[in-house]
Amino acid sequence: MRLKMVNWEIKKGTVSAILLLSICAVLSPATGFSQKAPKVQTEIDTTSIKIGEQIKYKITVEVDSTDIVHFPEGQTFSPLESVEALLTDTTKNKNRLTLQRIYALTQFDSGTYTIPPQRIAINEQPFFTDSFNIKVADVAVDTTKQKMFDIKPLIQVERSNAELWKTLLWIVLGLAIIGGLIYWFFLRKKPLTEEEKEALLPPYDRALLELKRLENSKYLIQDDYKKYYSELTAIVRSYLEEDVHISALESTTAELITKLEMLIDSGELKLEEETIRQFQKILQTADLVKFARSKPPTSVAEQDRKLVEDIVVKTHDALPEPTEEELLLNEEYLEELARKKQRKRIYWAAAIFAGVLVLGSGFSLAFFGVKQVRDTVFGYPTKELLEGEWVSSSYGYPPIELETPDVLVRQEIELPPETEELIKEMQTFTYGSYVGIFSVATNSVTYKEQNDPNFEGAITAVLGNFESLGVRNITTKQEEFTTKSGVQGLRTYGAGSLKTPGNNKSKRAKYNILSFGGKGFMQQVIITWEDGDDYAEQIVNRILNTLDVKTQV
Repeated sequence: MRLKMVNWEIKKGTVSAILLLSICAVLSPATGFSQKAPKVQTEIDTTSIKIGEQIKYKITVEVDSTDIVHFPEGQTFSPLESVEALLTDTTKNKNRLTLQRIYALTQFDSGTYTIPPQRIAINEQPFFTDSFNIKVADVAVDTTKQKMFDIKPLIQVERSNAELWKTLLWIVLGLAIIGGLIYWFFLRKKPLTEEEKEALLPPYDRALLELKRLENSKYLIQDDYKKYYSELTAIVRSYLEEDVHISALESTTAELITKLEMLIDSGELKLEEETIRQFQKILQTADLVKFARSKPPTSVAEQDRKLVEDIVVKTHDALPEPTEEELLLNEEYLEELARKKQRKRIYWAAAIFAGVLVLGSGFSLAFFGVKQVRDTVFGYPTKELLEGEWVSSSYGYPPIELETPDVLVRQEIELPPETEELIKEMQTFTYGSYVGIFSVATNSVTYKEQNDPNFEGAITAVLGNFESLGVRNITTKQEEFTTKSGVQGLRTYGAGSLKTPGNNKSKRAKYNILSFGGKGFMQQVIITWEDGDDYAEQIVNRILNTLDVKTQV
């Protein structure tokens, strides 16, 4: 009955009931998940400092505990410099967090500056702080107590050779390693192996050593009579060929015996006929074993080895003593063999070194390219500038800050009388020449009147200077340029053709003119380089990425 009554009441006031339910549905989640808006506050401890003193810049953010907050990082307070950013201090109060971060800021030039608004990101939504005006005062100096001196002029400093010495050290180290490997594997006298020691023995001693090794072999135990007699005859034939100087290795048994008999008949070899007969019998037995597969008793094989050893000894004793000339010839022969071996080692070392050099050069050319390898080996001016020690400095007033491959040198420029009436001061610093392979110059001008700078007139004057130096067909484009601290300027860029001195050939040159300024002052940076020079392009990009100007006078 009660359910029916509720239904009837809803039907009776349908519009009112639906409106009420809708309001409840909207308000219900709002009540359960309501969030307070973030709060951002900033304050500084002072609005005036002396040069080098610090300002405490405090940012306080009040957010819910689930919010994500990003504070400013880096040099975002320009023209003031951020010295230190203290760690964030966090305080929790129920579901709310209070985050506080303090930055230490300073400035080393006197004047009035504005700390720009800082961006705080809360849940990726940007919130900006208020800006502050800061006055930086000079430090008062009592000249009656402290003597004042003029600013010392710029002096030329010799370029550091640290990188050159480092490169030379690596080259010397590499050559030392290669030389050490060549010496170790090819030039040094290596310890002789047993085979090499045996090869250096006289033929007689080597033959006895080989016969002794044959006696201790297992050929007879293994019934390998063919190998046994093959080595036995090879030993004695090699000995006869080396010591008696007859062609024994390629001779048949009959031919070898005939040659020995001829030496005996001529008196050059004193051997008994019985020794020759025994030697002939051993050779015939060996021929039967090798070619007819004959198998003599083991005792006969052992006796044949002893007879061969006896023949070698008798033959050695029968040979006449070598004359002094023969000994000298033999010594010269050995020395010539040593020289040939040494030359062979040197040839191999040179061939390997040349092969490594060719393979390394080929790999370098394929991987790095011909231009990169050529410029690395023979050097290229802009490559050396790019890879050298760069200088970061501030030039002129109002200051122009940039990083360059070398320090810019102050230039004393005489102004025409009509220009001196307008300009209070002009400071110019340069490196290189406009018609060279690379140049960079800065120019800071302050006017006597607080007028807006004439960018177009200054740019036209620079282009006119290019033309007076022989640059023709100059193309010009313009676009906005923003420094790393957010200062807006004008970038004028293009290219032109320039005849090379000494011939009629012309080269393409590119340029960048960056102009900045405000009431009563103007700043310019002028960069020129050869078109197609990749190293110069990298230098220009690096300079532009580090360029910054102070627009407060």
